[in-house]
Formats: sequence, structure tokens, C-alpha cells
Amino acid sequence: MKCRESGMPEEALWATFFDPEDALDRLWPAPLGDAVELGCGFGTFTLAAARRSDGIITALDIDAEMVAAVRLKAQAQALSRIRALEHDFIAGDLAVAPGSQTHVMIYNLLHLEEPVPLLRKAYAALETGGTLSVMHWRSDVPTPRGPPLAIRPAPQACAAWLTEAGFSRIEHVDLGSGCPYHYGLTAWR
Repeated sequence: MKCRESGMPEEALWATFFDPEDALDRLWPAPLGDAVELGCGFGTFTLAAARRSDGIITALDIDAEMVAAVRLKAQAQALSRIRALEHDFIAGDLAVAPGSQTHVMIYNLLHLEEPVPLLRKAYAALETGGTLSVMHWRSDVPTPRGPPLAIRPAPQACAAWLTEAGFSRIEHVDLGSGCPYHYGLTAWR
């Protein structure tokens, strides 16, 4: 099931919205071990995660073309620890064993109609002490891309959903000038 208002722009435009290396430095405090990215898109964060982790990065997307593009980029960059799968993680599971991940990435997806069930799946996928990072389009200002402002969650709403899903520690993350249209959160299991 696709997330509402989840279309992707051209990749060249998409790349102008993020500094993925800097964002991950800020969002993912301990870059070791296996991680899963929900909605990998062009692989912007998948590839950056694979460069900084010694584990397997499972990249999930419902769009077969996006998954194929991530596989090609991983091969071209000799990033052999990327496992890119066409998978409906909203309707199904996260394609990883429970308690097996050190980190889960959920970027630009929590404008779902029902975000808490997805966050509960992410919580279940994490090992004890594992972290989840959330990045989303700012809800307080118009941005050059993203879902309508009316359905963008505020950081406070995301934090409340994370608490409801079971996360015990949640930190708001300043994403700096490399991601001016987004806010971030990191949560611990």
C-alpha cells in the first residue's frame, strides 16, 4: 500500500533537499550493525547508511523501479551489504526478524493515515537499545516539495506516536543547513 501523497520528483531535484551523510551523522548515533530503511526511494539514505555501517542495510520500497535503481547504485558503488527488496511494509511486515536491527530509518513517511502501527513494527524489529530515526518535511512552513501542509505531522505529534509505539527515549534532532526543509527525531527502544 502506498503512503498518501508519496510521489517522488526527479532524482536530481530530490538530491538538492538533503545532505544524507550529515543527516545520518545527526540522526543515527551508533552507526554499526544491521539497519532497515522503510521507503528507500532513490537510495539517498540507503547508500549513505551502507557506507557508515558494517551491517546489512535492508532497503524496502513498494516501487519496483526504485528498488531496481538502488540495486544498480549499490553495485556501481561496490556496496555489497545492501539488501534492496520490493516489499509492502505498511500492509505486511518489515522483512527482518524481530529484535534483529540496530537501527530503523523512517524518512518522509509519517504522514500516513495510521502511523502508530508502522512505528510498532519498527519497535519490534529493533534490538534492545536499538534506535529509530525519523525525518519528515517541516509542517510549519511551505517547502518546495512534500505532501500538503495539512497532512504533515508536527514533530510533537511524531514524538507522541513514538511514545505510544513503546519508545522510551525520544530526542529532537537539529538537522542543520544540509536539510533545511526537514526536522528529525531519534528514539531508543
